[in-house]
Amino acid sequence: MPQPKELNNSSTSWKQQFKDALRNAQQIKDFFGLQENIHIPYQSFIPKHFAQKIKLQGPRSPLWQQFIPKQLERQDLGVQDPIGDKKNAKGHGIIHRYKSRILFTPTSVCPIICRYCFRKNELSNNDSIFKQNLEELSRYLDNHPEVNEVILTGGDPLILTTPKLKTITKVLAKKNILFIRFHTRTPIILPSRIDQELISFFNQITTQFQRVLFVVHTNHPSEIDQEVEQALNKLKLTQLDKRTQTVLLKDINNNADILKELFYKIIKNNFSPYYLHHPDQAKGAMHFYLPLEEGRQIYNQLRDDLPGWAIPHYVIDHPNGHGKQFAFNPESIAFSGRLLNQESVLKSL
Repeated sequence: MPQPKELNNSSTSWKQQFKDALRNAQQIKDFFGLQENIHIPYQSFIPKHFAQKIKLQGPRSPLWQQFIPKQLERQDLGVQDPIGDKKNAKGHGIIHRYKSRILFTPTSVCPIICRYCFRKNELSNNDSIFKQNLEELSRYLDNHPEVNEVILTGGDPLILTTPKLKTITKVLAKKNILFIRFHTRTPIILPSRIDQELISFFNQITTQFQRVLFVVHTNHPSEIDQEVEQALNKLKLTQLDKRTQTVLLKDINNNADILKELFYKIIKNNFSPYYLHHPDQAKGAMHFYLPLEEGRQIYNQLRDDLPGWAIPHYVIDHPNGHGKQFAFNPESIAFSGRLLNQESVLKSL
């Protein structure tokens, strides 16, 4: 795909690209020449560098559909907390859902606001909570020695500067933490974030912890252009466990051929498909939702067409905060042993 001139400025740092962003619906309307006004109860944020890619691909493209706000977000459907985060929230960015691992949100800032995100109403444009949250995390880990894994999520942890990431890992290295995960969208949105300083940081921490997982969120093969591939391949020689996660989205990627192309592209770039998430029934995002049965049919086709090592786990988050369970398996048995079928899952959602 040809690159517009605006995308070829390799001298622009990721911080500059992040700062130069469309920050509200009016700016988005003006930049993209939209005819209708956008009045939605959620924030908007798109770096102009990435907005140029969206503009190049056009209104019918998967990029446009994922990131440009629509009036459909005003529909009074779905729920505010579709996966039960609040039930397991301990305050200060800590969610303790599983015994041996916790989620930690060091920032509520993202490189972009995805229109399907169940946390889009919680995102902000500053990380002033960072220091206080990190102090509380340290205290929480002292009181919970059973925790041996910390999953850094958000927001997006890679929006923090590398020195701030070092501050986090220094705290974790002093605790009983064996495994760290970074869940991030940033390499897709701001590929320039994968700079030498960050790579050196990863090389350092992979010697301090038993395993460091780097999980990139990507939903469509059109997201992985030449610029993104170059960024991902900078990580090739690191000891990171490199994986991806994908959300199944109506009219974006609910097609086995699209997902096959995506997963092979992921593998080509030295990552492994990890999770395929069934979409959450999130308020303001129900136009992306699709029935569980449709997702299972798509996944069944993937099982026929792809080798086992190229297929991610198809999972669904239980709305009461109990966490993920497989959305597809031949016996349709949940972790608990209960029969997992469309009717019982949908009743609980």
